[in-house]
Parts: sequence; C-alpha cells; structure tokens
Amino acid sequence: MSSFVARINAELRGDRVIWAIIALVSIFSIMAVYSSTGTLAYRERGGNTEAFLFKHLIILGVGLLMTYICHLLHYMKYHRWAPALFLLAIPMLFYTLTLGADINEAKRWVMIPYVGISFQTSDFAKLALIIFVARSISTKQDYIKDFNSAFLPIIVPVLLVCGLIAPANLSTALLLFLTCLGMMFVGRVSIKYIFLLLMLGLVVFSILIFIGQAMPELVRVETWTNRVQEFMNDPDGGHQSMQAKIAIANGEWFGLGPGNSIQRNYLPSPYSDFIYSIICEEYGLIGGGVIILLYVLFFFRITRLVTKSPKAFGAILAMGLGIMLVLQALVNIAVAVNLVPVTGVTLPMISMGGTSLMFTCIAFGIILSVSKYIESVATD
Repeated sequence: MSSFVARINAELRGDRVIWAIIALVSIFSIMAVYSSTGTLAYRERGGNTEAFLFKHLIILGVGLLMTYICHLLHYMKYHRWAPALFLLAIPMLFYTLTLGADINEAKRWVMIPYVGISFQTSDFAKLALIIFVARSISTKQDYIKDFNSAFLPIIVPVLLVCGLIAPANLSTALLLFLTCLGMMFVGRVSIKYIFLLLMLGLVVFSILIFIGQAMPELVRVETWTNRVQEFMNDPDGGHQSMQAKIAIANGEWFGLGPGNSIQRNYLPSPYSDFIYSIICEEYGLIGGGVIILLYVLFFFRITRLVTKSPKAFGAILAMGLGIMLVLQALVNIAVAVNLVPVTGVTLPMISMGGTSLMFTCIAFGIILSVSKYIESVATD
C-alpha cells in the first residue's frame, strides 16, 4: 500500500490540494450527470441511462489524461506556444461566426468532418488568449507605462477575441474580458490602460448591438434583451430560474438523496447549465456549500502559487486561468439561484460537456505545471 501511495506521489507532482479538488469535483460530476440525464435518456435513448454516463466517463477520463499530460510539461512551453495558439484561435472564431453549425440558435460550434463531433471554438480561444495575455504582460517586469507596450500586445488581442466570441456567446465573452482585466491588474499594468480597455470594451459592445439590430442572424441582441427583461420584470426570473429555485428548495439541508431529483424532469439542461440546482436538490444546501467551498479553496491555492512563483509568466498564467474557472463557477451558481440573468455558462469540471470539460481539464493541467515548477524550486 505504501509503495502504491509513493508511486502516486511520484507521478502526480504539484499542489496536492488542487489534485484533491480535481478528484472531488470529478466524483460530484459523475454522480450529478448520471442523475440529471435520466429524462434525456428516456427521451433520446429509450431509457438507456447508462449511455450518457459512459459517454461522460470517457470524456472525463480523456480530460483527466490531458490534465496529467499538461502538468508534465514545463509551463514555459506555453510561453513559447502562445503566439501560435493565438494566431490559430482568430481564424477559428471567424469561421465559427460565419460558417459554424447553428445549434440552439447560436453559431458556437464547428462540426468535425466524418466523425460528427461538434467543437466549441470559444473554449480553445479562451485558453489561447489567457496564455497570450500572460506572455505579453510578463515580458515587462515593471509597470507597463507606454501606450505601445499596452495597446497592441494586450488591449487589441483582448478586444479582438472577445468581440468575435460575443455575437454567439456573450456570457463567455464577458467572463473572458473580466478575466483579462484581472490579469492586467495582477500584472501591475497601469490603471489608465486597464480603464482604456474597459472603455473600448463598452465601445465594441455598442457596435455589436448596432450590428445585431441590422443583422439579427449574426448577433443575438434579441436573446440578450429578452433574458435581461425576463430577469428584471419577472420576480421568479422566468421558467428556468423558477424551476431551479424549486429544485434548491426541495433539497433543504441534506437533500433528497442521489438519483432522487424531481426537477430534472422540468429543468432545461439540468446536466449542464443548471446542474448546480440538481446537486442542491439531491445533496442539499450542505452539498451545494461543499461545491462552493471547493472552488473557493481552489482560488486560495492559486493565490498561494502567485505569491511563491519566481517568474511573472507563471504567476499571471495561473492567476488568469484560476480567475476564469472560478468566475465561471460563480456565474453558473448565480444563475441557479436567480442572482443574474440566465446564461449558457457551465459549471467547470462538473457539467456534462465535450470541449468545455476538455479545456477545463487542460487549464487545470497548466496550473499544476506551474505549481510543479514552484515545488521543484522550493526543494532545491
């Protein structure tokens, strides 16, 4: 037994707490997805509830393998790959916006030929932009004070990527935009350039609204407006939010027990956008609180990495990925409890998904790569 533990410790380098968090949220993911896909299975697979579970287990297994592989790589490799990843993301987003598959009235996916698998390019673009911005900021060890060092390397890429994601996926674009603002603040970029990015972001958003009014098939302005109006005018937040709140209320403190959710039959996407409501219904407020605690603990470990990292790139990269994942989790939870309008944001590492889950696992792997390097420096 001791030799097995020693073998695991030798293979899984980096922050042990983050590894433990990954293991716990993976277990929550398997249980919640298996329970929440019951209705979907009866509707699409004739009651074969195991089909979606096996599919999720395969995707999660591949994702965890990617976490392991990415954590083995030295994180400075991502520094070298950053320009290529960014340059690859731009045409992918252009293609998706113009020729992407229209699913649920949004062009967010590209269909991979011959295999019939959909690929959400914004998930790749998020990762590429965060790595690129971390690289751009870290090249200046002191405050970025002149316009040229802030505008072209940081502000333009952020506006370009977020502007291409926003027409079909505004919530993801806003989260990515806020993440980049946070990275600039942590990277000691001058406040005036952070403010400039914020103002230019508002200008780009206004332009998108104008384009959406002229070409509603390109920019989903009507969907944005309807969701905000529903949130503001309906005290229950609309049908989806009302069903989510019923699920949370059903769970009370200790929940109905695994597999006993009732609202999975009424909630749209209970296995992705509203999976937190299912967790609260089956595991109660205690279970829901544990999920929040895990994300808070994860962010705390990220800040610990930042204070220990001897190189700026590692610190900014880990913080950027951490902000993105935790912000996404908080927004998903906020939607479930009707604090913000309904969005299409999944719960990282827990919701059922393909590319979303895969790139979340890659992000965890990159963070562990940074922590592995810090650990090796500390032991030298």
